[in-house]
Amino acid sequence: MANFEESLTALESVVERLERGELSLEESVRLFEEGVKLSDVCKKELEAAEGRIQVLVDRGKSVVADLNVDESEESVGEK
Repeated sequence: MANFEESLTALESVVERLERGELSLEESVRLFEEGVKLSDVCKKELEAAEGRIQVLVDRGKSVVADLNVDESEESVGEK
């Protein structure tokens, strides 16, 4: 399976060819189908990346929350 960048480049090429309007109806439909498939691949890759980023963000929030609790406990002990 192609990676995101390859799929996006191929999708851009399909769009450019369709926008020129020089294709037969059959070729236009075939390219449109190919474009939809490429778009789906890109969307899935982006969703996967977004999920990975969300996990990292959530971990970061957890670490910050843990640090805030530890600092609060130290402050209470100092008084």
